[in-house]
Amino acid sequence: MTLPVMEPDIDADVLKRWARAVDEGPFSSLCWGERIAFGNPDSLTLLGALSAWTDRVPLVTTVVVPQLHDPVMLAKALATGDMLCGGRLVVGIGVGGRHEDYRAVGADPATQTMREMADRVAVMQRIWSGEKITESVLPVGPRPAQHGGPRLLVGTIGPKTIRSAAPWAEGLAGITLDLDLDKQNDLFDVARTAWKQEGKADPHLATSFWFALGDGDTARTQVHRHLRHYMNWIPGEIVDAMAPTTGWAGTDDELVATLRGFAEIGTSEVHLIPTSTDIDQLRRVADLVAEVA
Repeated sequence: MTLPVMEPDIDADVLKRWARAVDEGPFSSLCWGERIAFGNPDSLTLLGALSAWTDRVPLVTTVVVPQLHDPVMLAKALATGDMLCGGRLVVGIGVGGRHEDYRAVGADPATQTMREMADRVAVMQRIWSGEKITESVLPVGPRPAQHGGPRLLVGTIGPKTIRSAAPWAEGLAGITLDLDLDKQNDLFDVARTAWKQEGKADPHLATSFWFALGDGDTARTQVHRHLRHYMNWIPGEIVDAMAPTTGWAGTDDELVATLRGFAEIGTSEVHLIPTSTDIDQLRRVADLVAEVA
């Protein structure tokens, strides 16, 4: 389950109640995303709060963009988060899709490449292994709770970028807009092949989609409203054209059937993205996830 960090009406109380409800439920992960030029909370600050608010559930960044951070400070922050949460951190890594976020922090949009991202990942992994990267008295700490650092997932939907991440990632943290199972399975096959060629274990295969529970047009309207707010860098008429087929909207039984469909193609996890801060929808999904499991 993803926290509703991109909704306009969030505050500390909403985030805490959602986090604790996810932690108490049957969910396999608690996720949240990163944006800079937007009203969402800072991802790394939130990681500290979530470490205190939860005890069980793995914490997954979906995704952090290394090019928006100093890699040494990012490594230190993530190691601190992993220490605070007792080794429950999983780091989704991506290049991001918005130049405005790069410009907001003074980063060069020309660095929005997989090579640049992989270079920063390599620096972080050196730090997490305890290697000194300068002539300092001590290496950059703290040591993460997990040996060698948090598990890394690549956030992408492109076959080329999946292949390029196979040497350093443990799997995928992707997204599907139209929930096409055949296309999703084809992408998973790319990952399976790339990981096998690297001599690695089968990759963790996670995808995500926006959701709203409800009957009739109400749920679809909720998804549409969320997309209009979240996709503010895209012209409104394009978002309006995408909205009828982007994300998922339907009844409880229909969501169960959808999740079972993803399970049948070997999906390790579905990271559900809420389109409302309504915690009743979270509780309904918790009951449904328990049924699917």
